[in-house]
Amino acid sequence: MSAPEITSSPDEQARFRYWQRRTLIASMIGYAAYYFVRKNLSLAMPAMQQDLGITKSDLGLFLTLHGLLYGVSKFANGFLGDRTDARTFMITGLLLSAAANVLFGFSSAVLVLGLVWMANGWVQGMGFPPCARLMTHWYHPNELATKMSIWNTSHSIGGALVVIFCGYVVGYGWRWAFFAPAAIATAACVFLWFALRDTPRSVGLPEIQVSDSEGRKSGGEAPADFKRFVRRQVFGNPYIWIVAIANFFVYTFRYGVLDWGPTLLTESKGVSLSHAGWMVAAFEIAGILGMLATGWITDHIFGGRGSRTCVFCMALAGTFLFLFWKIPSPSPLLAAGLLGGAGFFIYGPQALVGIIAANLATKHAAGTAVGFTGLFGYLSTILSGLGLGYVSQHFGWSTALGALVATAAVGTFLFLLAWPAHAHGYGRTQ
Repeated sequence: MSAPEITSSPDEQARFRYWQRRTLIASMIGYAAYYFVRKNLSLAMPAMQQDLGITKSDLGLFLTLHGLLYGVSKFANGFLGDRTDARTFMITGLLLSAAANVLFGFSSAVLVLGLVWMANGWVQGMGFPPCARLMTHWYHPNELATKMSIWNTSHSIGGALVVIFCGYVVGYGWRWAFFAPAAIATAACVFLWFALRDTPRSVGLPEIQVSDSEGRKSGGEAPADFKRFVRRQVFGNPYIWIVAIANFFVYTFRYGVLDWGPTLLTESKGVSLSHAGWMVAAFEIAGILGMLATGWITDHIFGGRGSRTCVFCMALAGTFLFLFWKIPSPSPLLAAGLLGGAGFFIYGPQALVGIIAANLATKHAAGTAVGFTGLFGYLSTILSGLGLGYVSQHFGWSTALGALVATAAVGTFLFLLAWPAHAHGYGRTQ
């Protein structure tokens, strides 16, 4: 269902479909640009260890503090994102993140680097909430899993491009892994200003009408009514809590591979940094296919019940990483294939958790619900950042990989608990 559920002229329906496609593509490009100024640190870390004498524990602390601030910011900005113009909000966060990267590139003191990267974590949290607002206002819940899975490929597109790009740029010095991505992010802000708008109403089109349990159609409710709705539909929904906790383990697995993959491959497998960038990119590129497949499966096989798809994806992601862990001295091609398999399946839950939460909370509180699940996701950096940094430094990479496999098992169990969840929260209060 692509057009709003009202009687409208063919011309209006054509305009609506045009703006749907434009909003989808523009927000994907914008969010991919966020990754250029967030996931560039992983490629700079090996060179920073040599140049500045920073330990893995220090770098792990950077990742943890950045992730914690990002998670809290994503949650806090979810409230603002539900009630703020999406274009302005998204551009502001991306510009501030580019500025933080420039400051980071000019710094050398460990304390300053840590504080700047923490600040970057906060402004990075301004990226996803406006996108959740856009997708839930422009697409009907019956097709949201498919369309938002397409949108979610922006994570992998951005993540793959930045590790490949920075794998070469870092050869000119680790600081260029921050300066060059900042320039790309700034250019993306200019593009977003011209390409993006807010809701259908902002371009003279009718909103998609889907009545919820109170019969409300679209925004305009008083702040007190909004807070009551959020308390009931988000914080009073046990399935949102379950998938939020499961998201902790999804992100531990995903960021454990993404953040530490270059260092793991160079130190334990003897792979060059540029080749390690391509191998980690395989994890991300396979994730694009995984997200597209799981979105279609969720809508067409499981009737929009994303938690059911997540059960199988999480179990298979753990299986592929287990094989990567246990096969002794795999060839570079086999290692890349196993990482790609893990990426294919872990990016299903990574995309679907936000879709599950947005659909259960309805479009009125989608940003809040997604921010809430994101808070748990980025609390995971306690394990994926500081935890894995400590374990790898004191116990080796084999133990660290075993810990990541265990997170997949726990995540699978939690998604099983959410198996009975409805496809969405419209027309019911769960």
